[in-house]
Amino acid sequence: MKVCIDCSPLLVRSAGVKTYLYHWLNALRRSEPESIVTFLEPRGSTLEHDAGPNLHLLPLALLWALNHSGDAMVSRCFPASSVIHVSNLLRRFPKGRKLSATIHDLTAWVVPQFHTATQRAADRTFAANVWRPADGLICVSENSRQDASRILGIHPRKMTVIWPGVPDSYFNAGTSEARAAAQVLQLPSSYLLYIGTIEPRKNVDGLLTAWFSLPADLRRDHTLIVAGMPGWNAENTLQRLRHTARPGSGVRYLGYVPETLMPGLTAGARALIYPSFYEGFGIPVAQALAAGCPVITSGISSLPEIAGDAALFVEPHSPGEIATAIRRLCESDADCERLRSAGRERAKLFSWGRAARESLEYFRNLT
Repeated sequence: MKVCIDCSPLLVRSAGVKTYLYHWLNALRRSEPESIVTFLEPRGSTLEHDAGPNLHLLPLALLWALNHSGDAMVSRCFPASSVIHVSNLLRRFPKGRKLSATIHDLTAWVVPQFHTATQRAADRTFAANVWRPADGLICVSENSRQDASRILGIHPRKMTVIWPGVPDSYFNAGTSEARAAAQVLQLPSSYLLYIGTIEPRKNVDGLLTAWFSLPADLRRDHTLIVAGMPGWNAENTLQRLRHTARPGSGVRYLGYVPETLMPGLTAGARALIYPSFYEGFGIPVAQALAAGCPVITSGISSLPEIAGDAALFVEPHSPGEIATAIRRLCESDADCERLRSAGRERAKLFSWGRAARESLEYFRNLT
């Protein structure tokens, strides 16, 4: 068996998909390196999201050329394999091989207001050209599988649910890692944390509204830390962050944080607050569970599936519910400890080794 993995998301700043692909590919190689070949993989690939595509101009030029070329050129460029697993940037691929892809989410259909018309059209084209004709599909959650079946009419038997994993660095994060991150980032002694791209779907504005409805003394004793790079339509939220993240407000915006500091940043938080309007999986939630960080998250889409009994769930459209959950964890050490323990236990389900074994078995069933 030879599986060709399209690595084009590693060339751009695609945070969630890029994180998934980077760790999944490494796990596949650790499990069965002889079965994996790659296409458009950048040299010396590392998981950093702030560099952008400027470091990978040649492979990006090849990607563009392939997407606008004929079948003969496409066939010559791809390495030999029995299965091709394509990502959402690649539009042309050789015929005559088993076709596979990953369904991360259906945000363009479920919450179309959080995407541009161009992105919605691109996702519909990818679904028509790849997801529907594919021989098999990996879904990162049961929620994504059900959405794909309900919305796109893809038969459930063609889709295999394989949860992503969490890097060992989160499971191993403790006091020393939290202290090191606090020193580098100059963090306060007690903070609550949001991690994710700054974009409307992530509901950072709702989180800020909830935060400023809390009592002033709570906001003096704790700080809301917002970490993440700007995404689509982030201007208003960023302006609000810049305005509110002033001395005495209890809010601080870190911007992009290097991956090496993320486990310590997460482990040191009083709680992660992740009130997203829709997630295919919710990587920051799973990482927080592994790091022993209590979680407040939305009770919709895939998030209850991922967090299980190890989180406080809120209605993301209700700043009042978000504020109540924040206050509860700020005032109750017992609730925090219960969620830390439950989170570490729940996170055992999210192993990259398990994801690799299940993925290789899935590929074998395609060949």
